[in-house]
Amino acid sequence: MSNESESCWSGNGSVGVLTCLLLAWEDWAGLGNLEDYLSFLEYLLWVFTPLAIVFILPFLIVILIYLSILFLHVYKRKNQLREAYSNNLWDGARKTLATLWDGHGAIWHGIKPLLEVFSVIHGPQEECVKALRSGHLLGIAPGGVREALFSDETYPLVWGKRKGFAQVAIDSKVPIIPMFTQNVREGFRSLGTLRFFRWVYERFRLPIAPVYGGFPVKFRTYLGDPIPYDPKLTAAELAEKVQAAVQALIDRHQKIPGNILRALLERFHTRPKAE
Repeated sequence: MSNESESCWSGNGSVGVLTCLLLAWEDWAGLGNLEDYLSFLEYLLWVFTPLAIVFILPFLIVILIYLSILFLHVYKRKNQLREAYSNNLWDGARKTLATLWDGHGAIWHGIKPLLEVFSVIHGPQEECVKALRSGHLLGIAPGGVREALFSDETYPLVWGKRKGFAQVAIDSKVPIIPMFTQNVREGFRSLGTLRFFRWVYERFRLPIAPVYGGFPVKFRTYLGDPIPYDPKLTAAELAEKVQAAVQALIDRHQKIPGNILRALLERFHTRPKAE
């Protein structure tokens, strides 16, 4: 046993009981430099805690979406709950809990309330055409999941040869308004640039590439000039025209490559309204 431990057991009043036990455990376990181990653990915490946070933030957004849907589910039944509380406090509480758990089941096995409230359409093209002919605006992301996961801070358009959105506009005889959100890649990034995740998606269509970020960067959304309906254009030609228009918005409003720190600082900069 070390000299420090011997001084503990000899009744040294300047050393606390917990310190004595810690020193004795060090000798017994053969950890003579426990402070070095603790310092190393502290170093790991400083290194990996920020890394963990950037992966946790996207999940917080998913949780907020879940809570939003649950709120809509309860709000839809507000009249029933108000009546239940007016009759009996505990009856109202029981019905509230039943509504919450019923909402949880509905959300966990579908997100229909949120889709209905925000008019989200899960294809096909016929439904999109129907919405446009009814006078509604329709937002379409031609890149889809592939662009969301595998684009990067250089802002390439990962559209491939997709032209379905153009065919929808032709069938509906409506213009297309190109749109781009500045710094969107600095707000959220993914590990989709790693070959493994790209291979899994292309082979099995599994979007498993981890998303990280949720950084409070400055977002600005820009709309380009509408591309009018032209019966002479084919879907492929119109798709190329839209892609060129979106690329022009990127070239004009996005500094490439994107930088997270710069995007954060842009929150404190003001720009003329003309932009």
